[in-house]
Amino acid sequence: MEALIRAFRGKRVVVIGDVVADEFVYGRVARVSREAPVLILEYDSSEIVPGGAGNAANNIAALGGQVALVAALGRDDAGKRVVAALHRRVDSRLLARRSDTTTAVKTRILAGGVHSAKQQIVRIDRAASRTVSPGSRQAIEKAALSAVSQADAVLVSDYGSGLVTPALVRRIATQLRRDAHPIPILVDSRYNLLEYTGLTMSTPNESEVEQALGVRIGDDLRALERAGREMLTRTKMQAVLVTRGSRGMALFVAGSRTVHIPISGTEFIVDVTGAGDTVVATVTLALASGGTFEAAARLANYAGGMVVMKRGTATVSANELRAALNG
Repeated sequence: MEALIRAFRGKRVVVIGDVVADEFVYGRVARVSREAPVLILEYDSSEIVPGGAGNAANNIAALGGQVALVAALGRDDAGKRVVAALHRRVDSRLLARRSDTTTAVKTRILAGGVHSAKQQIVRIDRAASRTVSPGSRQAIEKAALSAVSQADAVLVSDYGSGLVTPALVRRIATQLRRDAHPIPILVDSRYNLLEYTGLTMSTPNESEVEQALGVRIGDDLRALERAGREMLTRTKMQAVLVTRGSRGMALFVAGSRTVHIPISGTEFIVDVTGAGDTVVATVTLALASGGTFEAAARLANYAGGMVVMKRGTATVSANELRAALNG
């Protein structure tokens, strides 16, 4: 796996999907308001970092890959700050900055005392427009189809805005087959898991699988096995990696036995924000570098275990991943 990490450097990945502006507002607890039983915070600072597809792109770049990010952002302050916070190895030239689109923003308010860690107390979501204009859709499709011809892998990050669709991904897969360019295509979809079919791999979390199939898994390994195999059958994926939080991961590969991977690191979690993006980014880069599904999943497990120990929307570097392997 160390050789696989070394092979990450320079691999070209196209990330297509929904970019979110993750805003973090930090404050100190001053007192309880006289107007209502709520905390009054003294403002410390704020930051905006790329979330969603932007976070996946930053994670791939932090691990050594080269990324072409295909997405639509608004011509607003949030979109401008997201672009400024992209890793230097993320090519933003294919980002469509459009006046008919607003940038989705997730604002997290974190509070704490002078000598205590700041914790999230509320989140405010400002979604992007749910109506995708023909102009935005055409711009994304043109950019995606152009970029994938030079890629070593494709990662689709669908957070439900409607910009990225199964139809678009089918056109990408068709073009790659026509061009005899067989590269991994992975999908991370929040709401349309079963509509993406015939690709290389998906990486849903357990609750997304439960919602898609209308089942309850919990601690029942037989229920997990049935659900994983049903996901493989219905999506016709080569592999499905189910992330299970403190229970680790379960890898389902067509024609192979299920691989259960226990959690890496500690169960004392600092922040799970964006952990799924780190997992799918690591898996994508590992498959682009010639790794097996199991090796990719195990590396992603290490990466996920490290990123949840960091506050906010974070990334993991190749050196950190290598250190975790040797730790």
